[in-house]
This record gives sequence, C-alpha cells and structure tokens, in this order.
Amino acid sequence: MNNIKFDNTRKMDIIPIGRAAIDFNPNEIHRPLQESRTFTKYVGGSPANIAVGMARLGKKVGFIGKVSDDQFGKFVTDYFEKEGIDTSNIAVAKNGESLGLTFTEILSPNESSILMYRNAIADLQLSPEEINEEYIKNAKAIVVSGVALSASPSREACFKAIEYAKKHGTVVIFDVDYRSYTWKSQDEIAIYYSMAGRMSDIVMGSREEFDLMEKLIKPEGSSDRETADRWIEYGNKAVVIKHGKEGSTAYTENGESFKIKSFPVKLLKSFGGGDAYASAFIYGLMEGWDVIDALEFGSASAAMLVASHSCSEDMPNAEAVKKFIREKKEEYGEMIARG
Repeated sequence: MNNIKFDNTRKMDIIPIGRAAIDFNPNEIHRPLQESRTFTKYVGGSPANIAVGMARLGKKVGFIGKVSDDQFGKFVTDYFEKEGIDTSNIAVAKNGESLGLTFTEILSPNESSILMYRNAIADLQLSPEEINEEYIKNAKAIVVSGVALSASPSREACFKAIEYAKKHGTVVIFDVDYRSYTWKSQDEIAIYYSMAGRMSDIVMGSREEFDLMEKLIKPEGSSDRETADRWIEYGNKAVVIKHGKEGSTAYTENGESFKIKSFPVKLLKSFGGGDAYASAFIYGLMEGWDVIDALEFGSASAAMLVASHSCSEDMPNAEAVKKFIREKKEEYGEMIARG
C-alpha cells in the first residue's frame, strides 16, 4: 500500500533544494588522504546527487540552488544539463562565494572520511527572493536538505519554498542530511530540523539524525516507533528511519511499518548510499508502488552506489536496479532484503 499521492498533472516531477558541490574522490584508494596523489572530479552534494539519481531513473527533475560564478559552478550546471536536469532556477553567486569542495578519503571499504572546504560558500547564499513560486507550483514534490537550513539566507529560502509547496499541494520531502561542519550548536539543529519536520509530508533520516532533531522534544531519546508516531502526528504521511547496514524502516500514517534489510555487496566506500537510497525510494513512491517495494528499490540502489567509485556519476537507471535485485535474489533467496 502507498498512501503518498502526487499530482500527476504537474510538469515537473521533483525539485531538490540545497547544495551542489564538487567531490574529489581519490584514485589511490585504501590509503590516507595525505598519500593520495590523483583524484577524479564529480558533481556532489546530497540534493545534487538526488537530482541526478532521479533523472537517471527517468523523472523530470529541476533544481533550486546557488553556484559559484566560475568554472566549478559551470561544471555543475553543464553536468546537470547533460543529465536532463532543468537549471533555470539555479542562481549564480555575485560576491565571490565559492562552490563547496569535498575531498574524500577511502581508507577501507568500511572506513571513509571527508575533508570539506565550505568557507564563504555559494549554496548557503541562496536568498528568499530567488525562490520562484510558479516553479514549485508546477512540481509534484520538492526535497529540502537539512544542510540548507544551517545558515541564513538559505534557511529562509527553504522555508519560503516549503510555504509555497504547502500552498499549492506540492509534496514536501525533508531529507535531514546532517553534516556537523555546517552547524553552530545542537540547539540550533533541533530548532530548524523540527520546524521543517512539522511542515513536511515525508521525512527521512538516520536514527542519529532524528535524535538531533528531537533533542529539545525528548532529550533522553526515543524508540523508532515513538519517533515515527511523533512526526506522523505533526502531519507527515511517512517517516523513514535508517540504520545503515542494518537496514531501514518506513512508518506510514495508517499505523503500518515496513522494514528492509541491506543487500549484500562488496563495498568500495562507505558514503553515497543514502542519496541513491533517497532517489530510488522516492521514485518508487512516485510510480505508485507499495511502500515495501519502494524501500527495496532504494536499498538496492544504495548497495550499488557503495560498491562504486563516485556518487552522482554512478547513479543507476531503473533497469539496472531491477537487474541487481533479480540477481541478488537468485543468489541469496527471494526474501533477502525484506523483513
């Protein structure tokens, strides 16, 4: 059963909002970052990765964000256009702000870290005046990234976008997307995360992210069921709580829950799976699939991404994900990822 309804008369399927950055992933893997000499450049940032993932799955995708006024900013918009992502609502910074740069360290298949350069950053300069009501009105859904709520004027721009979405019946998906380097305090995190969570229709995050979100509500912590009930009571139709390799569970407003396990795969890196998961899960919901089938699709896509070198560049198409699921079930059994 899928209780999430999208307006299929809309011109655009989905519009992620937030950061587009650049990932530099080392070609010499399984060694410390200081020993890596060469890197491959990719478009990065969770909202940007979700945009690419949805486009690869055949959805009509837009994007709201701000990029630097230089070659790196153009790299992002050129890549989006190549992927069929509409760039008409991507603003260009005019005061010398830079695009975020991420240097990843792949020490082992299970141990990765990230070195970020995010001073005077372009994506957090997205202003409320750059939010186009008509653009949001013509989309089935928006995805708001938690990082975009970490500083002004980006956070006000996001809440303005959410208000427009609520006004016009555009589904609001809140991807908590916690990154410690963007916030000043845990109280600040809890305030703005919980504000967005009260206004969304679907909220997705890890157990740790929900704990941060609920710090002022229940500082001693909550069970997954308590968390789901809380945010459903605030108006969400679905709450997805992720536990990494242990899998994830989706809770729906009718009291049901659906649990999915991770697909077994030979890991290359330990990052990037969440963005593939989000894009594939949302795709399944938009296709009208049962929630468990959408979760399985998301879990499979995530497994494919952590076995590959990049995030955006290796986002799979729908047929590739379906083929992966078939092959894994043939190898491990029909119910490998469920229950």
